[in-house]
Amino acid sequence: MKLESLRELFVEELQDLYSAETMIVKALPKMAAKTSSPELKRAFEEHLRQTQTHVQRLDQIFDKLEAEDDDIDREDKTCEGIKGIIKEGEEPLKKDAEPEVRDAGLIAAAQRVEHYEIAGYGTVRTYANLLGHSNFVTLLEETLTEEKETDELLSGIAERINPEAKAA
Repeated sequence: MKLESLRELFVEELQDLYSAETMIVKALPKMAAKTSSPELKRAFEEHLRQTQTHVQRLDQIFDKLEAEDDDIDREDKTCEGIKGIIKEGEEPLKKDAEPEVRDAGLIAAAQRVEHYEIAGYGTVRTYANLLGHSNFVTLLEETLTEEKETDELLSGIAERINPEAKAA
């Protein structure tokens, strides 16, 4: 498909994020179940609740876009980037590892996801602004802020867990 406008690119990027968020909703419970750190488990569980809200925000955006153009389908794309990141992130779960080392690997995988999302949400927020969708900008900015906060939280947890992994 040829992209002929910024609006088409905007929709395609939103579809990518929608796909990513739905995959993340499925992956986070597995990650929470495999961690030995209560703090990391709580962080994954809280981010699952946030991610469900992110999907709801994207649903709000797609409800409006689909009302304007019935050729738009929120589920029209698979996010290959997050699919790959999640697959790589499952590697520590399959290996026989010390609990602290596994937790360090889970944090690394989760932060890769966060960085992908931060880039994606920053991009679509900019596109929404350029396209005059101020109502979308607000929703996208909320999610972008939460993704950045989660990344910072994971960095803080890593500062405690990584030395434990080193000592393991």
